[in-house]
Amino acid sequence: MNRNIPRNNSIATVIKNNVNKKSGKVSDSRKEIQRRFFGLDWKDQKKIQAAFLNSGVSDRAWAYSRLLDLWEASFEQKIQELWDAYHEEKCAWVIIRHFPKEYLQKHIDQFQEGRDYYFVCRRLAADADFVIDRERLSKTDYLMALSHGDRHLSDAEATEILYGIIQDIAFHWWPSHELSRDYFPSRHEVMAVSDFANVAIALYYLEKKGNEDVVQVFRSWESDVQRKVTVSEAYQALNSQPLSDNDYKEELARLVQRQLYYALPVHYKTMTDEEYKKHMEAKGESDWPHEIDKTGNLMPPTYAESDEINDNVPF
Repeated sequence: MNRNIPRNNSIATVIKNNVNKKSGKVSDSRKEIQRRFFGLDWKDQKKIQAAFLNSGVSDRAWAYSRLLDLWEASFEQKIQELWDAYHEEKCAWVIIRHFPKEYLQKHIDQFQEGRDYYFVCRRLAADADFVIDRERLSKTDYLMALSHGDRHLSDAEATEILYGIIQDIAFHWWPSHELSRDYFPSRHEVMAVSDFANVAIALYYLEKKGNEDVVQVFRSWESDVQRKVTVSEAYQALNSQPLSDNDYKEELARLVQRQLYYALPVHYKTMTDEEYKKHMEAKGESDWPHEIDKTGNLMPPTYAESDEINDNVPF
């Protein structure tokens, strides 16, 4: 049986076809370049990256992603020109990872989109004179940034951050969305507070930074929350209902959400337990996808903080 298997053109020819917009082969050559890229010599990879950086938006984005791992200082001037002209997200990632630290320090206000400032902090955290602005970071990103610089975190601040995360969960519109991705409850096992993703992340970094006393106190508090949920009438009633696994998880998350607020130390509460109960019961479908803030007012929709593993980040 004969098979029609096309022969590869020389990569020089493919690049030439891609650069020549009148060749009629730009789209096909782009696909072939991207397919063959990682098997090419470095000199050819550099030529391709240079060509793509001089092309359109999608080609530049592809080149930025390659430059994260295949960097050479000779690209710095071109990247600077593109950043000044377009301020593209993935271009920022290249700068954060590869440009001199002095450049990042001087232009830090340009890197505020998404988690850019967090990745700047990761790059600069080891420098003793760099001040990490906690207000620009999520609670978990702040803990991770401190860890990259091996910086001290007092038990008082660690406690504040940890219970602040729990407070955020207490007011989240859809608490099951805050659970760790791989968590799924059994029918007769109460989820722990640390099954919520951001709590688990915080505990990991607090232990890593040596705040074991804070973690130990939290574990005792967490066990108390679990016990109160286990003996509650609401939990017993939940287990008697013919719910799907997914519905069961969502209802259990809501039950734990309320109990963890009731169990919060009083100075972390922003309303009485009765006020909290009324506000949570008042959340109707007409409010979706809003959340209620810590004073009981509707907020614009927010989303769970990302954990550290993310395919679309510069590190």
